[in-house]
Amino acid sequence: MLSRSSMAMAAALLMGSSAMTFAANDGQSRANQLLSDPDYRQAWQKVVTKEERLPEWVMNLSGSAEQMNAVTEDGDPYLVGPLCETQDSCAKKRLIVAVSFDKQHAYALLVEVPENLPADKSPTRHADFRYLGKPEAGMQALLKEQLKKDPNWY
Repeated sequence: MLSRSSMAMAAALLMGSSAMTFAANDGQSRANQLLSDPDYRQAWQKVVTKEERLPEWVMNLSGSAEQMNAVTEDGDPYLVGPLCETQDSCAKKRLIVAVSFDKQHAYALLVEVPENLPADKSPTRHADFRYLGKPEAGMQALLKEQLKKDPNWY
């Protein structure tokens, strides 16, 4: 049986080598580029085909995206990053996407803030949160934590 430190080191090595393999030309992966990989496309299709009334930009992972980051959830490595329909719409509608390095699993958190919310009101308290891909509690926490990293989210 492997010790915790051996498992942690193996996970770190796996994440490092997988990240280098996944990162193509500029070393940066973005959610709006994932569907160019057939395996990620298949994983994402499993998520969106079971959902109703999703916007096109969510279904197609199209729009404005920032660099994704490698994180670990329950010992498994994932790429996680934000996506918005447009850069200007991020304050009101955004998607936090997580895909496994092995390209088998995809999850997301769709966050929608009411259009008429006054600027002095906290978006956290008024937003609708919709999880895609049926993430377990640990993945839900990871997706919400990624959202909290945005300095404009309070």
